[in-house]
Amino acid sequence: MKPRVLVLRTAGTNCDYETVYAFQLAGANTDLIHINSLIAGQTKVMNYHVLAIPGGFSYGDDIAAGILFANQIKYKLADQLVEFVESGRLILGICNGFQVLVKAGLLPRLDRGILQQATLAMNGSAKFECRWVHLEVKKSPCVFTQGLNPQIYLPVAHAEGRFTAPNPILDQIESNRQIVFLYISPNGYAPKYPDNPNGSDRHIAGICDSTGRILGMMPHPERFLTRFNHPRWTRERLPKGGDGLSIFRNAVDYAQSNL
Repeated sequence: MKPRVLVLRTAGTNCDYETVYAFQLAGANTDLIHINSLIAGQTKVMNYHVLAIPGGFSYGDDIAAGILFANQIKYKLADQLVEFVESGRLILGICNGFQVLVKAGLLPRLDRGILQQATLAMNGSAKFECRWVHLEVKKSPCVFTQGLNPQIYLPVAHAEGRFTAPNPILDQIESNRQIVFLYISPNGYAPKYPDNPNGSDRHIAGICDSTGRILGMMPHPERFLTRFNHPRWTRERLPKGGDGLSIFRNAVDYAQSNL
């Protein structure tokens, strides 16, 4: 039996098919479901082992990026998703999905409640940033990043990706080892723009909850699944699998081991 993955979409989601393909390539059975199906009870999230909220511009990012999608989750699905995670299952939010998880209060979830404690704000450059970035993979309890190389290379594409929170929240995230990815410069040092493409506090590119079973990240792992996705694949000797594929494989392997 293969693990089952629910990829959740709504109006404006545009990275759903890539996310579906990534999980299929990693060995899962995957369903692409509109959020209205969950709200109406036509689909049960507990029938799945992994929930993924992909990138895009949900509801046109009206008001703020991800906020309307987040409010649907917070006010109509929060109890289901807390039960989902506390039963040992996984949630992945990529780009707009990360914005949704933070604004719904599912990340960083320092007190295990549903309360927004951080946000993803407008990029420091005040413009949309679309580029490849170098990331440091931090030691954390995150299920999705176990065994990854210390540094990976992924693309970003966002206008509101600047992770920011009050210093006490940042300190707690850091001390809990909930920081999963940091933007770094190509030589490994603390980056300046454009290596930190959005000006995130403490160069944060992705975080997890305290259990390690909820991951939110601004870079797009579904856009680097094979060497052919790499911008220099004709000029460099690259492994067959891209840096992003291992993130999906880790999720599927974890789900498989807990069936």
